[in-house]
Amino acid sequence: YIMIATGAIALVAIAVIAALILLNPVVAMKGDNVSIYYTMMYENGTVISTNFNGTPLEVMVGDPESIQGLSNAIAGMGVNQKKTVIIPYDQAYGPYRSDLIRVVNRTGLIANTSFIEGQYFTIHRKTDNAISMVRILTITPSTVTWDENPPLAGQNLTFTVQVVSLNKGAGAKIVETNVSTITPVITVPVLMDNATKNFSASV
Repeated sequence: YIMIATGAIALVAIAVIAALILLNPVVAMKGDNVSIYYTMMYENGTVISTNFNGTPLEVMVGDPESIQGLSNAIAGMGVNQKKTVIIPYDQAYGPYRSDLIRVVNRTGLIANTSFIEGQYFTIHRKTDNAISMVRILTITPSTVTWDENPPLAGQNLTFTVQVVSLNKGAGAKIVETNVSTITPVITVPVLMDNATKNFSASV
């Protein structure tokens, strides 16, 4: 009887453990480091960027500098899980702001720079050492008007994301998992790459 009782208890314990595993699978939570495949699209389904045929992207769930909507979508996902979500602009690259359109005098370092309307330039702002991308709107002999909004500002985006690997609680140990890692990959559509130049300007 003792052996039967011991065996029954062991079976119950195994069943309970199995149930807990099934009911509480390992999923991504804030602070976890995950590797993902993603496809980012406009609302109409046009693909902006994808890495499904490339190297997984490493991100930290809940990183305040990452795309909030993407981070929220990853939270609760397990390894190999895949889903598609619509991310509103206020959880992506923010609203389009008219106050970020600026008219700049063509003096100093940009006095002799050749601009083309519609072209993107990377600006190194000396006042606070910030780096941003601007789009050239209009050009005159003495001024240039550019748009400092992110290229995808005001856009609701659709993301298909798949978790490739999950490292619990690793986020605090990882330095390069914030938006600086993500931005070069998915902020600017590929069609803009050939029209991008770099220069430093005191603005």
